[in-house]
This record gives sequence, C-alpha cells and structure tokens, in this order.
Amino acid sequence: MCGIVGYIGKRNATPIIVEGLKRLEYRGYDSAGLAINKDGKLHIYKAVGKITDLERSLPEPNVTFSNIGIGHTRWATHGKPNKTNAHPHTGQYGKIALVHNGIIENYKQLRQKLTTEGHQFNTETDTEVLAHLVEYFIEKEQDFTSGVQKALKLVEGTFGIAVIHTDYPENIVAARKGSPLILGIGNEEFFITSDVAAIIIHTKKVIYLKDGEVVNLNHEKFEITTLDNEAVKAKISEVDWDVSSIEKGDYEHFMLKEIYEQVTSVENAFRGRLMNKLSTARLGGLNITGNELRKVKKIQIIGCGTSWHAALIGKNMIESLARIPVEVEYASEYRYRNPIIPEDTLVFVISQSGETADTLAALREAQARGAKVLGITNVVGSTIARESDGGVYIHAGAEIGVASTKAFTSQVTVLCLLALILGRMKHLSAQYGIKFLKEIKRIPQKIEKVLNLNEEIERIAATIKDSKNALYLGRGMHYPVALEGALKLKEISYIHAEGYPAAEMKHGPIALIDEKMPVVAIALKDAIYDKIISNLQEVKARNGHIIAIATEGDENIKDLAEHVIYIPETMDIFQPLLSVVPLQLLAYHVAHLRGFNVDQPRNLAKSVTVE
Repeated sequence: MCGIVGYIGKRNATPIIVEGLKRLEYRGYDSAGLAINKDGKLHIYKAVGKITDLERSLPEPNVTFSNIGIGHTRWATHGKPNKTNAHPHTGQYGKIALVHNGIIENYKQLRQKLTTEGHQFNTETDTEVLAHLVEYFIEKEQDFTSGVQKALKLVEGTFGIAVIHTDYPENIVAARKGSPLILGIGNEEFFITSDVAAIIIHTKKVIYLKDGEVVNLNHEKFEITTLDNEAVKAKISEVDWDVSSIEKGDYEHFMLKEIYEQVTSVENAFRGRLMNKLSTARLGGLNITGNELRKVKKIQIIGCGTSWHAALIGKNMIESLARIPVEVEYASEYRYRNPIIPEDTLVFVISQSGETADTLAALREAQARGAKVLGITNVVGSTIARESDGGVYIHAGAEIGVASTKAFTSQVTVLCLLALILGRMKHLSAQYGIKFLKEIKRIPQKIEKVLNLNEEIERIAATIKDSKNALYLGRGMHYPVALEGALKLKEISYIHAEGYPAAEMKHGPIALIDEKMPVVAIALKDAIYDKIISNLQEVKARNGHIIAIATEGDENIKDLAEHVIYIPETMDIFQPLLSVVPLQLLAYHVAHLRGFNVDQPRNLAKSVTVE
C-alpha cells in the first residue's frame, strides 16, 4: 500500500525524496512525511493529505539540506490519517526515524512489553511500536544493523522499513518481509524504495530485496544480510522501462493515458509469442514441459479484484477451447478454507504488481500442498515472479492509475494465449489456431477504433453522472466484463454499481429497476445474443435506462437501448478485450464529470500489500 523513499549520497536528499514520493502517491495519499539526519539531529516534517501539502510545509531548502533522509506516503491501516499518525515515527529516545509499510500483527504484545520497560507512546499505530522496538535493540546491541535484525526477529506480520539514526549519520538500514523493498544503485549514492517508479529518473540498476533481508548502506557501499546476519550476494537487475512510462504526457489523468495505451499493451502481451507454423502460441516462462501440460486435468486460477475478473474470463476461455475444468478462487479466502488441490492440478496466481499480499499467501499455500504454481504478473523482480515455479509477464508497462485498465486487458490477452496452447494440445484444430492468430493481430487496431468513440461515451456519461446506482449485465464471458465495468464505476465515481449475469436479474435485482436506474448491458452478437435481448426487454418493460455495448451493424438493439456503443466484430474469445474499453471510458468520464480525483480514489491504493 504505502510508499517509501530513502536517499543517501552527495546530493540534497529532501527534493529527491519529495519527488520520489510524488511518483508513489498512487500507493497511498492519506498523509506524508520525511526525516533527514542533519548536524547530528533528526528533523522530521509531516502533513495530512497530498505530497504537495508536505512540500508546502517544508522550510527553506538550506534548512532541509542533508545528504541522507527517508520519506513515506501513507495509506492508513492502524490509526486515522492525521499528522500524529503520519510517518516517519520515532522511538523512546528520539534517536531514530522509521518509515514502514505493512502490518505488525503482534504490536499490542510488543507495546505491552515495551511499556513495562518505561516506554511511552503517542499514537495507536503499529509503526510507532516498531520504531520503539528497533531503537531499543539498537541501544542494547550498540550496533545499527544488529539492533534492527534482533528487533525484527520478534515481529509477526509484514514490513518494509527504512531507518535512520542520529549516532549513525551516514547510514540507512532497511529490511523487508512480505512488503516490497528495492535498493537503487547510483554513482556514489543509493536509494531505497517500495516501488521502482520513485527512482527511475535516477537509476535503472536495482536489487529486489527478498523476505528476511536487511541492507545497510552509505554513499559508498551497501551490505545485505539476513535477519540471522548471514551475508547475501544479491543480483543486480536492470529496469526495462523509462520515466516516460510514469508521466502523464498530454493526458489529464494517468487512467485515461493507460486506457489509450491498451492499443500497445495488448500487442506487447502477445508480441513474440505467436507460432504461426504450428497454429499455436508459446509462453516460454512457464517452466513446464508440453508433456506436463498435457497431463493437467484441472486448473485453479487465483486473484483479487480486477485480476479475479480476468481469471473468470480465463476460465471461460480455457474450458471452451481446452475442455479442462477451471476453478477461480478469491486469493483472500483461499488459504483460510482448507482448499482441495487434486493431483494433476495446475495453479495460476494473477497479480498486476506481483506483490498482492493475499495472492502471495495463496501462492505459498498452494505450493505447501505440493501444487505447481505459475504466476501471471506485470512487474519484473516482484515477489510473485520470484517465488512462483514459472510464469508469464504481461508486459503492460508501468500502471499508475489506481483503477487498473491496461493490466486487465493484458492479463486477458495472456489467458487467451494459454487457452489456445492448451486447446491445441487437446483437440482444437489447426484451422481454428490459424483463425485465432490472424484475429489476435487485429485486436489492437480494433481497440483503437473503440477509443475513437471517446467523445460519444463522454456524452453518454453525462446522462448517468448523477445516478445513485447502476446495474451491469452480461452473459457468458461478458458477465465478468460486467463485473469489471461495475467495479470501475464504484472505484472512481463512488456510484454503487453491481454486475450480474443477465438471466439472474429476474431472481431479485429486477426489483431495483425503474426510470432512475441505468442498466449497462453487454449485448454482442454471439451464441447467446437472443437471450440477452430477452433480458433487456424485461428491463425496458420496467422503464430501465439501457446503455448497450453492441456489435457494429446491429440495428435491432436500438429498439431497446437509449444509448448504443458499437464495437467492431471479432471472434467470441476476443470480445472481452473490446467490450471492456467503453466501460473503462464510461467510468472515467462519469468520475471526471462528478469532479473526483480519477487517479487517486478515496480509501484505495494501487498495490494491496497488506491483508
């Protein structure tokens, strides 16, 4: 959730940290703060709200000049979003400043123990307890790294932390467990961050710290150890995207930019993976042989939120093309319900960030039960990418908008390829494979055609922007698209919306329909087109306000819908890649017309790294 940035080197740390926090604000924007180590003293600055609020509260640059500092942007877990609870936090003696991502599950027990030692606390946050604990052990051990190690061995829960100390004015110590932390390597300077976006303008050389690793750094060198003080030889990676990926350019919002980037991101998801001669595809990172794939009798796909919706579409695709039964699981529920994983079951976990806490926990649970687990993720070097037995990168590029758009269509594209591969191994004909490969190459151009409807969709959005509720309907593969469309509207416009299988409407939700209820229906020409039309007739009979996503050339739909958004015709399997785009634009424009911050919706953050 939250964002961490730290710097040590020869430059002024304050502007580097502030700029880095601005690039991480999508990870949390309840409050922010920074601490610098200057003249043997800690100087701490905090503000409620955006990073610009923190920036405005800072003294003159000469006052905040320091070569070392840490900063944090917060998404509140323990304690309300106010200045007192904002990070950095200090310990009992005022010698350390600490920033923290994650949740300390045993903080109450630790707090009680420290209270018996005479410690006094000013907040109800778990992070303040952690700061006191770390400072206590540094004093006890009389060593910066050793004190952090000893303290963290008592901690239950998740953490990504960075610490500075008045007695060690040229060092930062950072550590992680279950919350991402990255070391950036510059020229006689180092960075610590929870997301590479914060430091990409300074360096592309990074080390992705692993769980249980601690790094001590100054401007000349770094040392990585485990919590047991065993030396670690880390691999330096090169980030494969640049700063333009995390800038808005000419777009007003990141979300709109990322919607438009789907022309490229979908193509990147299948680029180099099509095998025309064999009428199939390849996903080289799966780390599984053809024979092993042929033996798969069941598949489980695990995800959260938008990734779960992509998984539902994947279920339809795989069962249709490969005739392999697929279960889709909520990651947040998976390990708490004693899941059954039969032999010859292949498990996929889907996460844009590769750091989603619930999905990572599900991955580990499935592996502990002997399953082979493959990851579908966007972020190279992420924890899921490292810990899964193999997997696929979706190559969507940096996604900054909290409401996911291009990652969703890239995930669906990869699942399309997986369905083809499995289908061709089973019974799917070469002719179908040829048709599939030809059509998938046309999808980016067809997405671009849908994007050309942006102004029309904005006008439609104006007709529903004051609605209190909305209903999204779809059947088959379009039901998950309806769920995704409703989620987007909820996330950024704060209008209550629900997605339903269209036929289920008459089993309850139809009671809600009146002239004030917008009903967004995905009514494309497919095998069950006539069924969805029947459902829409039921809506119209009750004066529902219908907005239909329809196939180009379908004139009949106009008799039912007040507004029709036409998308290009394509094979059934690719329809979700087109039908979701107008729903993304509709949600965007409704939220924008309502005057809300599209990129930073309330109470949400981009990467959910806590349970």
